[in-house]
Amino acid sequence: MTDAARSPAEVTRFFHRAMLIQAILPIALVLMVLGFTIFEPRVLSPQNLLNITIQASYLVIFATAQMIVILTRGFDLSLGNTVSAVSVTSALVMTGMAGAEGESVGSAIFLGILMGIAVGAGIGLFNGFAVAWLRVNPFVATLGSFNIALGIATMASDGRPVFNVPDEFSTLVYSGTIAGIQMPIILAAAVLVFIYFVLNYTVFGRSLYILGGNPRAATVAGLPSRRYLMMAYVLCSLIAVIGALMLTGRTGSGEPNLGGNLTLESIAAAVIGGVSLRGGLGGVQSCILGALFITALSNGMNLTRVDGYVQMIVLGCVIILAIFLDRLRTTRA
Repeated sequence: MTDAARSPAEVTRFFHRAMLIQAILPIALVLMVLGFTIFEPRVLSPQNLLNITIQASYLVIFATAQMIVILTRGFDLSLGNTVSAVSVTSALVMTGMAGAEGESVGSAIFLGILMGIAVGAGIGLFNGFAVAWLRVNPFVATLGSFNIALGIATMASDGRPVFNVPDEFSTLVYSGTIAGIQMPIILAAAVLVFIYFVLNYTVFGRSLYILGGNPRAATVAGLPSRRYLMMAYVLCSLIAVIGALMLTGRTGSGEPNLGGNLTLESIAAAVIGGVSLRGGLGGVQSCILGALFITALSNGMNLTRVDGYVQMIVLGCVIILAIFLDRLRTTRA
């Protein structure tokens, strides 16, 4: 049944249901934190709340990266290994240049960041070209780049961490503060503001919603769909570069396994927050809520000493529930 054939009552019920489902996450977040507080009062301590905010700042960046491609009905399975590849290659350049005679630490950091951007952009271009121009399914295309990025990270580092990243770099992206606010929070806020502007005030951003929500309408409207789709995957990888550099600064080394479960967690945070896997629905507020929920859940389980394997099971169940709620939210039947 088309929207035109639906009665006003049916349309009203649909939007009421969508709004109710959207309100579930903030309520669940508050109840979850209060529930953990019963078993561990430190959950609501100012220091722990600050810790949750800082930890969530990383995840919200990666969730935002995933959101860009999920809006187009895709996703990026290579994100986690892209983070590892960027971390290793940028760290190698920084440590190599910082130890070279006549080279300043500032130049080493600058070139290391450029190397990370180049690696991330290259992986994004590969994904975008495969999906947009070769018409490869996003799952298959990004699974291929998953292995490519893993190979780059492992080969470049010989499977070992790259130590001695300059302290100045760690201060720049992790331990430094501006007006008393930690750099991870500032950088995450900057990314969110930039992406909010792109999605709401640029032709490219608005087109992403059309590409995901109604691809046929995008074609009829004459949008350069392939170019915009390719740009979406490049932007996704470039946002991931920012998060990768932040994590590298936090660990003080280039880690070939730094990506870990970031692919799963970033997709989960975006979808839990309200970004629809059907495309065309979501925003930065979705990534913020989803990242806070997953971070608070993980933090609460750690403080209450829940086994790590049990935490994996809980996260898997949460992801399945989020997909079910997404189906309810987007189905008009």
